[in-house]
Amino acid sequence: MRYIEEQSVMKKMNSRKILNSVFKGIFFVATLIALLTLAVLFYRILSQGLGYLTSDFFTNFASRFPEKAGIKAALIGSLWLMAVVAPVSMILGVGSAIYLEEYAKKNRVNDFIRVNISNLAGVPSVVFGLLGLTIFVRALALGNSILAAGFTMSLLILPVIIVASQEAIRAVPSEVRQASYGMGATKWQTILRVVLPSAIPGILTGSILALSRAIGETAPLVVIGVPVIIQFLPADVMDTFTALPMQIYDWAKRPQADFQNVASAGIIVLMAVLLLMNSVAVLIRNKFQKRY
Repeated sequence: MRYIEEQSVMKKMNSRKILNSVFKGIFFVATLIALLTLAVLFYRILSQGLGYLTSDFFTNFASRFPEKAGIKAALIGSLWLMAVVAPVSMILGVGSAIYLEEYAKKNRVNDFIRVNISNLAGVPSVVFGLLGLTIFVRALALGNSILAAGFTMSLLILPVIIVASQEAIRAVPSEVRQASYGMGATKWQTILRVVLPSAIPGILTGSILALSRAIGETAPLVVIGVPVIIQFLPADVMDTFTALPMQIYDWAKRPQADFQNVASAGIIVLMAVLLLMNSVAVLIRNKFQKRY
């Protein structure tokens, strides 16, 4: 009887090992496919675009001649756009997260708000473009300015920042708060001096990743009417502008083969900016992360 039980246990262990090996193989193949796809993408973009990354490419405006086309207006326009999106989205997002986590009561209304904020993070970007067109471009008469585009992009990434900030604030142990209250600190003093410093790595990481999404989005800019080609640099937030995704989109849709290479050069610049922002997020997380 004992021998039979041992054999049964051995069979179960062998079947589990086989199942584990099968899933391990599936996960390895999935990872390999992702890495190969990424490698092919990088190779194609670099092989086509590196030859066009000259000094003139960064100092010239857009042109109907591919050899004279440059990314100056789009690059400066994207920086202007981020100068609006970053403060607006982070102030509103972090403020909303603090209220929902620290001040809002636990009831059905607030639970409904929290669930819908999480759902908004998955709404297609074109919907936010239509919202920006209705409110900022037409109702507030901001036109296709940097300010209108910045507010629209802020709405796009606001749910992501709120959710990331909520998770970072929620991760701070309650014992730390109670210790602060025990020392005589008020609720706001506890939030400002204890909770936020501990949550900064998660908040900044989520915010920078959200900003990385904003700088690469095209659909909202198309909807609010941002032009693809301009021959001047914006002087303030009320000026018309263009952005890197719009410029790349315009080059990519042209039938000339040389413009495809110019678009690849623009993609390299955009990816460099995105990698830089994501690297900053990782460095911030590693430098300021605290473990309790």
